[in-house]
Amino acid sequence: MNRLLIFIPTYNESENVEEMVKNVFELGIDGDLLVADDNSPDGTGEILEKLRKIFPKLIVVHREKKLGIGNAHKFGISYAYEKGYEYLLTMDCDFTHSPSDIPLFLENSEYDIVIGTRYTKEDSLKDWNIYRRFLTKLGHFLTKYLLGMDYDATGAFRLYNLKKIDKKVFDKVRSDGYSFFFESLFFLNLNGYKIKEIPIVLPKRTYGHSKMTIKEIFKSLYKLFNLFLYRLGLKR
Repeated sequence: MNRLLIFIPTYNESENVEEMVKNVFELGIDGDLLVADDNSPDGTGEILEKLRKIFPKLIVVHREKKLGIGNAHKFGISYAYEKGYEYLLTMDCDFTHSPSDIPLFLENSEYDIVIGTRYTKEDSLKDWNIYRRFLTKLGHFLTKYLLGMDYDATGAFRLYNLKKIDKKVFDKVRSDGYSFFFESLFFLNLNGYKIKEIPIVLPKRTYGHSKMTIKEIFKSLYKLFNLFLYRLGLKR
């Protein structure tokens, strides 16, 4: 791998961030780790500053305020392009994405986008409560039948081959919340980029709480149906 950047956004991840950073670097992968913290009030930023002194390949960015998970990912993508990285791997900080899966993503780097899918292994969501399982499977159902994507389109565990993907595709994405994930994949799929899925197991969070709110759910549904209408217009 040449010029790899791993990107992890954080907000109130003080219970997870130190262990996550250590686990990523213990893999011995030749790449940098960028963590962007949205001014977490729980001290996540302070922990990251201490870790930066230990790990020379850790890049820490403190953002002014909480701007949304999609906004954070757009920042990470723009940063990777601007700094000349060729590959960008994105993941969550709460250990629902296991650092041990990173080498498997890198082994499939010949594809344009590699996605960790939660729907291949039967025990992938077994630790999740009924409500979260329902939301996750509902999202998969809607993106499959409304947007024509038979992929796990709402997950953040991805590898982008920036050598092959035109940045203008990401510039089309307007979502700053969770709908960023299916909106970005919708435009990537629409432009014919090669997408590869690899199976992952998604355990429940190690510590902390989910940041998905009712407001985010309705915003995602609104975006989903807008993209559905856009797709119908393209067909016509």
